[in-house]
Amino acid sequence: MTAARFFAGALVATLALVGCGHDSHARDSVRELVVASTPDSESVLLADIYAGALRSYGFPARVESSADPLSKLDSGAADVVPGFTGRLLQRFQPGATVRSDAQVYRAMLGALPEGIAAGDYATAAEDKPALVVSQSTAKAWGGNDLSELPRHCGGLVVGALAGVATPAAISRCRLPAPREFRDNTSMFAALRSGQVTVAWSSTAAPDVPADLVMLADGKPPLVQAENVVPLYRRNELTARQVLAINEVAGVLDTAALVDMRRQVAKDANPQTLADAWLADHPLGRS
Repeated sequence: MTAARFFAGALVATLALVGCGHDSHARDSVRELVVASTPDSESVLLADIYAGALRSYGFPARVESSADPLSKLDSGAADVVPGFTGRLLQRFQPGATVRSDAQVYRAMLGALPEGIAAGDYATAAEDKPALVVSQSTAKAWGGNDLSELPRHCGGLVVGALAGVATPAAISRCRLPAPREFRDNTSMFAALRSGQVTVAWSSTAAPDVPADLVMLADGKPPLVQAENVVPLYRRNELTARQVLAINEVAGVLDTAALVDMRRQVAKDANPQTLADAWLADHPLGRS
């Protein structure tokens, strides 16, 4: 074989390999991605937002519900799972006591299993436990700041929804076991009537009545942060797919989350709401 023919053959073989690699990458980039959620409508809503973000960048994506979406992520059956930083931290490092959003995010990153990565967390979108009081209680306490609660620790009667885990203490105040209610309506009625002093809700709850007061957590925070964050399989998403889910962090806020959850509670379709929100906050223009 002449040198010219040898090099020509080598060039053809090299181009063929490059072409195969390009085709493989192209197939991977258009593969339909799975965003997993738990079956409840609020989790599905978050998943629809992230799936919509991926579609905004041109990547096919669908939402699948599972009793344990993190297991689907670990097994490779899902590509992205949205959640909240504090709950994820407690899943992977039970008993962690850090509270600020940045501390919780860093601790969560360090606790993630091998092969799982986290995208950017939404600093303005949270859903952490929050205490609600009556207006008369807020007035007697001198405001709506959570830091006032330890001064009134003695004799507190706490309400919470049955089956919902709540903080056991606020600063130096060890809270009594909560009186459990079957729904928010009965719990808030008990709060108004004085049967309970404070009631546990959350910062993104859609159903806190306007005549009640949610105590604001200040700095330093007294309750562990719970910011929206996406987990994904490390080395499985392309750089632009990671960019797509990270863009959500810059535009999603708690007010939007509350509004969409309120509509979901009235039987609105989560995907329709997510699509409408993304239409108002277009992604993928970079």
